[in-house]
Amino acid sequence: APVVIAVLLFAGTSEISWTVPLLVVYELMAGAAVGLALGFAGAWWLRRGALPANGLYPLAALSVAVGAYATAEFAHASGFLATYLAALVLGNSSMPQRASTLSFAEGLGWMAQIGLFVILGMYVDVTNLPAALLPGVLIGLAVLVLARPLSVVAAALPFRIPWREQAFLSYSGLRGAVPIVLALVPLTVGQPHSAELVAVIVVIVVLYTLLQ
Repeated sequence: APVVIAVLLFAGTSEISWTVPLLVVYELMAGAAVGLALGFAGAWWLRRGALPANGLYPLAALSVAVGAYATAEFAHASGFLATYLAALVLGNSSMPQRASTLSFAEGLGWMAQIGLFVILGMYVDVTNLPAALLPGVLIGLAVLVLARPLSVVAAALPFRIPWREQAFLSYSGLRGAVPIVLALVPLTVGQPHSAELVAVIVVIVVLYTLLQ
């Protein structure tokens, strides 16, 4: 969520004033409050409510996450952070039909990532790919070999996670969904050289997919 806010600020055309850091702090704090509140409220409601069909519980959990985003955006807060925290609370709560809800959320997440990759392919200009090959490979390797392992170690050390599990966290999973979203922001607002940036992201995403 902080990275999304930063990209929106720097990619925009309006002047950044001294009040912007205060606005960012408000958006993050209000988004966190909305997400946690709706997450706990949604978990309490799902445990005590009696829905007429088991298949409605995954949809109810999804509605809580969507409601967190809508509520935060209505309050001019971070909808991404609100959704993340609401889903985090729901995912760690004891809910009815928990297994089916998690399977539904996992499938929906994969559909969203596939959609983002398709959108990236629609926006990329293939004529920019040869020039983006070298910087994309260098940036991708730097992230894979250095940046991501260091970030995982910094986040996992306080929890005393074994080194083998930290290595697994560093190199597992699909990468590229967030960079795709962030790269398309300057492209949609018409910033110069944004098409070249999208081409670099394409090379990085392909590198992630092939190596991992």
